[in-house]
Amino acid sequence: MSLIVPSGPANARSLTEIADETLRSLDGTGTWLASVTSAVVVVIDGLGAIQLRAHAGHARRLASAMAKKDVARSVFPSTTAAALTSTLTGAWPGEHGLAGYRVLDPARGRLVNQLNGYERDGLDPSTWQRASTVFERAAAQGRPAFAVGLAEYERSGFTGAVLRGARYVPEDAVRARLTTAYALAAAEPGSLVYCYLPEADKAGHRHGVSSEAWLAALEEIDAAFAAVVPAGVGVLVTADHGMVDVPSHRHVLLREGDPRLDGVAHIGGEPRMLHLYLDDGADADAVAATWRAESERTADIATREEAAAAGLFGPVEEAVSRRVGDVLVAARGLWAFYDDRLADKRPQLMVGQHGSTTPEETTVPLIRLGAYAR
Repeated sequence: MSLIVPSGPANARSLTEIADETLRSLDGTGTWLASVTSAVVVVIDGLGAIQLRAHAGHARRLASAMAKKDVARSVFPSTTAAALTSTLTGAWPGEHGLAGYRVLDPARGRLVNQLNGYERDGLDPSTWQRASTVFERAAAQGRPAFAVGLAEYERSGFTGAVLRGARYVPEDAVRARLTTAYALAAAEPGSLVYCYLPEADKAGHRHGVSSEAWLAALEEIDAAFAAVVPAGVGVLVTADHGMVDVPSHRHVLLREGDPRLDGVAHIGGEPRMLHLYLDDGADADAVAATWRAESERTADIATREEAAAAGLFGPVEEAVSRRVGDVLVAARGLWAFYDDRLADKRPQLMVGQHGSTTPEETTVPLIRLGAYAR
């Protein structure tokens, strides 16, 4: 039986630990972060620890600051909607509710996009994301809270879902984002500042890890860290997930007549971690058995009940449970699954991907700079 088992450093910290530990460091009660006057959390979207080490020559500042044990584990699935929300709330996907890229809205029986579909799919960011954010908790303590990111994201639904309580400060240049975050932290003692750098993730999806575009993005990000961290400010650098390149000959194309589609009403998730939502009356164990038989080399399979029992999503609240697929398909190695019945084939052009359980996708940096540095 090929159940889903995330891999990676067993003793690494979880992304769910970052929010509250950062707040504790501001009043000197942190257990693994030093006491600081202000804190900056930098998320480099898509930059796994394994990719950073493999390309250390293109990121000498970050790589030299990352000791062997300076890693954390992403959540399941290892995708931005789930992992970034866990980083900024401290809650597990089964608690905050963003349990994948696309999931079923049980109330309406339709798939919704939890990263960029709030307006289109009619999701209310203030209620769909169910956990309090670290910024709301900082504000409740009387602390200034800021989020520095691209101007295009300022009014997005996902921003409304995960950055509640923060004052958004738009900056489009990578270096400007980081220096602005440092300046805010220095000017507002006791503040919590979040800085988001999505450039490596974008380049990886389009061109692949190790591509010229990806390396250029990594070099630009690393160069930004030449900025001097103000005295007393702690900087924690992490990522939401890593990434692997999936070649086109490793695409599994699901077409009419494929027995794996029997009983499946909706295919959610993303190519490396599918949520399968079944027809009324379909048997999840039977569908899972078919997938195991047909996909033995390419995927690990779990039913919703098996995933909950294994704690894959952390504690799963009742209101979140039906957002999780009846059957889950986590790609092994460098495989990806596509519903080839769909007219839009553009997703099949994506090179760099994530969402599954490999160390490359789930192991991320946890680098301490400034007053956090050992």
